[in-house]
Amino acid sequence: MAMIREVEIRGFKSIYSANIQLGRINCFIGANGVGKSNLLEALGVLGAAANGTVDDESLLRRGVRAGLPRLYKSSFTSDRTPAHIAVGVTTETKAEYRVSLLNPLDSPEPAWSYKTEVLGDGKVQIVSDGVRNRKNLNPKAGLAALQIVDLEPTNPAAQLMQRLQEFAIYCPNTPTLRGIVPDQQSRIPIGLSGGQLAEGFAALRQHLEGGKEEGEEILEQVLELIDWVADIETTSHRTDLLSPKVPSTKLLLKFSDRFMLKSRNELTAYDASEGALYILFTALLCLLSKAPRMFAIDNLDQALNPRLLKVLISRLADWLYYNAPDRQLLFTVHNPAALDGLNLSDPEICLFAVERNSNGQTVMRRLTLTHELMELNEQYPLSRLWLMGHLGAVPNV
Repeated sequence: MAMIREVEIRGFKSIYSANIQLGRINCFIGANGVGKSNLLEALGVLGAAANGTVDDESLLRRGVRAGLPRLYKSSFTSDRTPAHIAVGVTTETKAEYRVSLLNPLDSPEPAWSYKTEVLGDGKVQIVSDGVRNRKNLNPKAGLAALQIVDLEPTNPAAQLMQRLQEFAIYCPNTPTLRGIVPDQQSRIPIGLSGGQLAEGFAALRQHLEGGKEEGEEILEQVLELIDWVADIETTSHRTDLLSPKVPSTKLLLKFSDRFMLKSRNELTAYDASEGALYILFTALLCLLSKAPRMFAIDNLDQALNPRLLKVLISRLADWLYYNAPDRQLLFTVHNPAALDGLNLSDPEICLFAVERNSNGQTVMRRLTLTHELMELNEQYPLSRLWLMGHLGAVPNV
């Protein structure tokens, strides 16, 4: 299954027109409100289209904020409002999927309509623009989702559609990670807000300890990031670990604090530091084979100490590669320390500066280590260069 290499977006929210090239790791930085999350949501809309229906339910299931159609479509005083929203992707094997979608602004319908739809495997066009002109077709149902049933699983177009259908935007929050509130969007191996963290960790431990030779070493890497932990286990016995007044899931995480007396050193996710929970959350998505082949984490840096964040991000590429060489991650951050964990000499690690141009439209450009930047980087880390304004993507305050 080949990675998605090119993304094209037209007329979606603040993104009037954009083309970007993706790698394995894709980090998006920029001021608040410049449109970083809009890129992720455009892919979520495409994932819903690939599954056959674009409506509020299918969007929420992928982590896209549900809203009125007028909030999805670009609207700028400087340019004509586009008639439709268009999103498309191409893989490294030239398989492609692209759609243009419509929904009336004044009297929106539950499901968006497909205006055009294209699916190709790099050699044969399986669904073409003109198919939509045929009569007796439901304009709110995707044709490509039906066509892939007849394709071999190894067909590049079928693999691309599977990747898009699985895509989701994860945005964990502390109460859900602690297990005291339910996850509104439950998924396997972990919910979009962090639900099923204990179940996910149990699966991860089993997977790493019983899998490849380097699995135990990677598990050790995960645990090392939580420096106060001697071990992490899961248990269904809550009596001695948690107050009966605290709501919880059936399976609990049990952390052993290496600094505390052994008779009183066990903590659940309810009492443990939230940073530990966010570390486990990211590790599960990167390392478990049941996680999506391509996924996004919005605000990956939340609740993490800058130095810890730097080390975590430096691990991501190897963790993603552990199960399959075509796993992809897109994430947004605001903490400058995140940049110091990126090895930009690796072509598969991409850093994008996201800004608004003079017309208010979102512009994304990949930051590469030019000769000038490399000279500056010898004196200052990337985090400092970002704060100093050498990378752009900073607020005008």
